[in-house]
Amino acid sequence: MTNEEFKKTLWDTANKLRGSVSAAEYKYPVLGMVFLKYVSDMFEAQGQVIRHRIADPASEYFIDDAAIRQDSEAAFVDDKTFYDQDNVFWVPATARFSALLAQATAPDLAQRLDRAMGEIEAENPSLKGVLYREFSRLALEPGKLGDLMGLVARLSFDPARHGSRDVFGEVYEYFLGQFAMNEGAKAGEFYTPKNVVKLLVEILAPFKGKIYDPACGSGGMFVQSAKFKDAHQKTLGKKGDLAIYGQELMAQTRRLCLMNLAVHGIDGDLGGSYGSSFTNDQHKTLRADYILANPPFNISDWDGDKLTDDPRWVHGIPPKGNANFAWLQHMLARLSSRGRAGIVLANGSMSSQQSGEGQIRTDMVRKDVVECMFALPGQLFSNTQIPVCLWFLSRDKTPGENGRHDRRGQILFIDARKAASGRISRTQVEFTDNDLQRISRTYHRWRGTDFSDGDDYADEAGFCHTATLEEVEKHGFVLTPGRYVGAKVENDDDEAFAEKMDRLTALLAEQMAKGGELDTVIREKLGALGYGV
Repeated sequence: MTNEEFKKTLWDTANKLRGSVSAAEYKYPVLGMVFLKYVSDMFEAQGQVIRHRIADPASEYFIDDAAIRQDSEAAFVDDKTFYDQDNVFWVPATARFSALLAQATAPDLAQRLDRAMGEIEAENPSLKGVLYREFSRLALEPGKLGDLMGLVARLSFDPARHGSRDVFGEVYEYFLGQFAMNEGAKAGEFYTPKNVVKLLVEILAPFKGKIYDPACGSGGMFVQSAKFKDAHQKTLGKKGDLAIYGQELMAQTRRLCLMNLAVHGIDGDLGGSYGSSFTNDQHKTLRADYILANPPFNISDWDGDKLTDDPRWVHGIPPKGNANFAWLQHMLARLSSRGRAGIVLANGSMSSQQSGEGQIRTDMVRKDVVECMFALPGQLFSNTQIPVCLWFLSRDKTPGENGRHDRRGQILFIDARKAASGRISRTQVEFTDNDLQRISRTYHRWRGTDFSDGDDYADEAGFCHTATLEEVEKHGFVLTPGRYVGAKVENDDDEAFAEKMDRLTALLAEQMAKGGELDTVIREKLGALGYGV
């Protein structure tokens, strides 16, 4: 399937339940069934891998005698050990998608699906309590669940293409976008587009240490961070190691995150339960090296009135009616002494003055914890048109592990509003790989990290600028990049501005004179024809 065909199939699947199950709920049974198809496909593919190994003379499992090999094949394929060692989930025979699809017309199909999910959980400890097991509670018309299985059966998860793919991140992102456009989005349900996640990851470059997301959604930040680490192990000539920590407010979304991590073979600590990172913090003693987050911004119901004396509010008490500066300070409180954070927030956080937000931002700047500010294009998210920015915070701007350049007393401003050259649809743009490379290299050159290309950083009008804290103070501690980067100079040659202005002014005067001459000629011609002008 092409990517668009893949998404179309998923949406057709979701629409099979439209009208029977609420919009807020029907993504979960659909994703549960997609997961069942995914693990079944991967299980069957692993069976082929095992058969190939015992027939391959170069394999340690090679069986030379063809007759013995044929007799042993079934035993090897049914040996759970050969699945565990390759991080492939064991799927009991009665729980496999193909077996259940053959019973799609059975009146008790919903109960069979619930039992199948329970059997898979029992065989795979990392999935315990994670899978969707409420098919029997769905108020569906007879036959509709079987039709749903028929649609999901059209999905084919080829391990060569999907083995390391953020399957649930892509599915969940697409679903949230469609649900938001069709049903209306709820605060806290926004999923970060993958290219924005990749931008955060490319800037923070999580390679070794503890990584944390206090509003982790379906776990896309973790998956992309693990991919970054794996991709750079060879180029850096050393082994990366990431410890994953997260928290999620919504129970069902937390399950999706655990499922996503399990599929990718990633161990993560999401705390003992779901809950608010403000009032039910699962990681109070954590000091993370990297924090990546797209928290639900501009929310008013974050229980701020219960937390006025919280020790996390080092830079000022956040307003009760908006959690933006609560998120920023919560993440600062969870950073290690060398930690850095990248956070998606609404643009208003860069300039707001109401309810003490301006004073908090001022104190953060003066305490030198703001490292970099990004302005993003307005059409990056499929489910909200709220313009957003990226805050990058740092506990350590000195030369050292975070970079070779001393950036104390400085903030890098990047205006990336016009830097996204890709287009997903008429209403949505995205950063291409080249866009991401340009932006991330700008930061890494500025900081002087191992992930730069070795070139020196230089301000670029209209795109990036290094500002001193004194310069920021002159702007009233407003952190909007457009105030600092200036306008791009459109000049294709080395002609001095004054000379070019004189030349263009003379050219304009000459053309106006010619226009006057033509006007006179036209009047004379019309007069000769008897038209008074």
